Amino acid sequence: MKRFDLLGPLPADRSTTVLEASAGTGKTFALAGLVTRYVAEGVATLDQMLLITFGRAASQELRDRVRGQIVDALRAFADPSTARTDLTQYLVSAERDTRQRRLRDALAGFDAATIATTHQFCHIVLKSLGVAGDSDSGVTLVENLDELVCEIVNDRYLTHFGKERDTPPLSYPAALRLAREVVRNPATQLRPLQPEADSYALAALSFARDVLEQLEIRKRRRGILGFDDLLTRLADALDAPDSPARVRMHQRWPIVMVDEFQDTDPVQWQVLERAFSGRSTLVLIGDPKQAIYAFRGGDIETYLRAAATAGDKQTLGTNWRSDAALVDRLQVVLRGRSSAARTSWFTTCRHTIRVIGWRALPTTIRFGYG
Repeated sequence: MKRFDLLGPLPADRSTTVLEASAGTGKTFALAGLVTRYVAEGVATLDQMLLITFGRAASQELRDRVRGQIVDALRAFADPSTARTDLTQYLVSAERDTRQRRLRDALAGFDAATIATTHQFCHIVLKSLGVAGDSDSGVTLVENLDELVCEIVNDRYLTHFGKERDTPPLSYPAALRLAREVVRNPATQLRPLQPEADSYALAALSFARDVLEQLEIRKRRRGILGFDDLLTRLADALDAPDSPARVRMHQRWPIVMVDEFQDTDPVQWQVLERAFSGRSTLVLIGDPKQAIYAFRGGDIETYLRAAATAGDKQTLGTNWRSDAALVDRLQVVLRGRSSAARTSWFTTCRHTIRVIGWRALPTTIRFGYG
């Protein structure tokens, strides 16, 4: 895989680039650096770029890092002796007045930058572009549906098991855990499809389906949507190749970068692919070894499929966080043999590290004993 060079050619117009970056390789620095280059070189203004990451804390950190890169670059234009990174030295090497003006304008209008989580991005689309299908502008978006789920379990548990003379096949705590699990992962398949009569699987499956049905009924009655509902509606609005929603979204954001892409679920990728693939310049940054959000619907298969179809694949191969002496000794302890025998997957600035692998994600909930 080709190594990423922050000072090399920018991604081709309307291309899809997968940038694989292990922990400690400077992916946030690289992403913020790309934004700074796009602005300084006049390829795009800050408000024409969409930056998406997984959590709110990460989006705030990314916002701070992008702003910090722009500030550092402007400082270097004012005093070239402060240009301590390769990027700032590169930026001040040509078109100084023009690049400085562009970056100054970007900093002045920094609040216009769209740096958001996937859910925040969908909310922006709903409010500003009006492309979320048949969503009513008066619908209330609810970030956490747990209170409603608890209400449904309280009501429906008695309906299902209140007449049981013996111990119910599904305890109340187990029913609540099950309800939360199926609501948190709406795309999860419930198995077995044909459970045996009077079995635990039948009771659990029936209860799970009832919870999902009641959830939809009560959301409609109360005029509320969860963020997953918004994602699904947005994906549906983008389904047709000639969808006006696709046109409006890629015109609004001709450059899109997705950080922590390994934690993207299938519906989130469906939205991004339909809206931007082949229309906007798409940069997907992630590390499959860090796919840790199975419980939230993150799907490593989504990452692998996107990587397989990307026109350009690059990697950040230098680890700036590890210490050679410490890693060498840990290798001996953890592997029980000479560190000289280790296998290299990527090279750090001073040594090599073997990556163990990643965890696959469940795609079904199967009910039954054993």
